Amino acid sequence: MKLQRLLSLTRQAVDTYHMIDPGDHIALGISGGKDSLTLLYALANLQRFYPNPFSLSAITVDLGFGNMDLEPIKALCSHFSVPYKVIPTEIGKIIFEARKEANPCSLCARMRKGALNQAALESGCNKIAYAHHKDDVVETMLLSMLYEGRFYSFSPYTKLDRTGLSVIRPLIFVSEAEVLGFRNKYQLPVCKNPCPADGKTRREFVKTLTKELNQQIPSARDRMFHAICGGNIPGWPVTEK
Repeated sequence: MKLQRLLSLTRQAVDTYHMIDPGDHIALGISGGKDSLTLLYALANLQRFYPNPFSLSAITVDLGFGNMDLEPIKALCSHFSVPYKVIPTEIGKIIFEARKEANPCSLCARMRKGALNQAALESGCNKIAYAHHKDDVVETMLLSMLYEGRFYSFSPYTKLDRTGLSVIRPLIFVSEAEVLGFRNKYQLPVCKNPCPADGKTRREFVKTLTKELNQQIPSARDRMFHAICGGNIPGWPVTEK
């Protein structure tokens, strides 16, 4: 995927769900993976011509596993003139050593979000951008249906009442295959995920299941995404016809 298509899909999502207002200060959650680095490219370049002026700050919540070389990410943020901050935590030790969680992902996600929210507020941000893409939307829906018995997926735009922050997901119209292509074309400095649970989660199972469904039923993933967008899920913003 070329940068031009990434910007086109990002702007489509931002305009469809009214994600960016004039004067917004947006925190980018940078995990070091391909998705968050693609989001950095998207918003840093969109910032140059989008009619609603906005500023950016990049934040990495370090879970404390070690072995993450963040210098290339720091250099990329500097290239885009985006301030970059690393928040050290001991979330990894708490989950895997102190609590020995059998299903660590849910607690880890809550703790990471809490640390990111606090860092965003301290940086003067009013919005946080997550790098969830189209495949994440579909996989979250299947996780919810299979394990919770409800039709649900996260919203492209969410207001967090307790913090006053809003969460936006500008890559929601971008497929994971396109993100992979973008990573390869632009040689993004991806950091390997140091989490010991990486690749062994329910989400990984559902990711494989989605691929199999799409192989058996061509365009199944796109149809599921369309069903989610038009499914009147509570919390989803109403789009203009």
